[in-house]
Amino acid sequence: MTADTGFGIDIGGSGIKGAPVDLQTGQLSGPRLELDTPQPATPTNVAAAAARVATHFDWRGPIGITLPAVVKQGIARTAANIDHSWIGTDAAGLFTAQLGCPPGTVEVLNDADAAGVAEVRYSHPESTAGVTTLLTFGTGIGSALFLDGKLVPNTEFGHLEIDGRDAELLAAASVKDSQGLSFPAWAERVNRYLTVLESLISPDRIIVGGGISRAATDWVPLLRLRSRILVASRQNDAGIVGAALAAAEGIGPRVRTGTGP
Repeated sequence: MTADTGFGIDIGGSGIKGAPVDLQTGQLSGPRLELDTPQPATPTNVAAAAARVATHFDWRGPIGITLPAVVKQGIARTAANIDHSWIGTDAAGLFTAQLGCPPGTVEVLNDADAAGVAEVRYSHPESTAGVTTLLTFGTGIGSALFLDGKLVPNTEFGHLEIDGRDAELLAAASVKDSQGLSFPAWAERVNRYLTVLESLISPDRIIVGGGISRAATDWVPLLRLRSRILVASRQNDAGIVGAALAAAEGIGPRVRTGTGP
């Protein structure tokens, strides 16, 4: 381990993945390890899987860990696509104990917040001005919000009500797969969702991410929005990178992404 290397673990509804990260470039330092998210995805089961990831790399330094949940002062306050027993769990304390880390060396933050931190810091420096939102389309829809490059943590824009339905049930990438939607049909749903979001926060730019961003040319050009649309460059690695950055800087969801004071 060097001062320029961090370590992140990204916990999602279907997979748990982690790797060392070059903090200068925001790239993984080597191949990541990915495990299936255990079912049920209880705190004990998930923490044990995260420990397997850290042990695989024999990591000894600070660790950043994401959760698909609102996280405040290390405590999970919601649970999206993981077991509801996470609600109220001291996630930072649990991971610290399970991974055998010294106190204060584990940072836990929302998964989309971590992805946004990575994209704003390393991929889209223009996002340090104005209002930027990042949306990750996967099992659900995660969101991160930035004002002048500074994170406003724990937004849950994926749970907006769109035409009487939770947005995730309308436009998550998993819905495209489960319902066999074509890219044009799914893009129409995404556009409807983003139009509602635009009317609420009027972002200067929207960064779209998640694994489906690898196929951005199949659906992003179909979107009709006022905001500028950017494509996340780190795709499914963004959560790992952002988590590692949060751990290295030691301030969790308050991690600074901008260059200003």
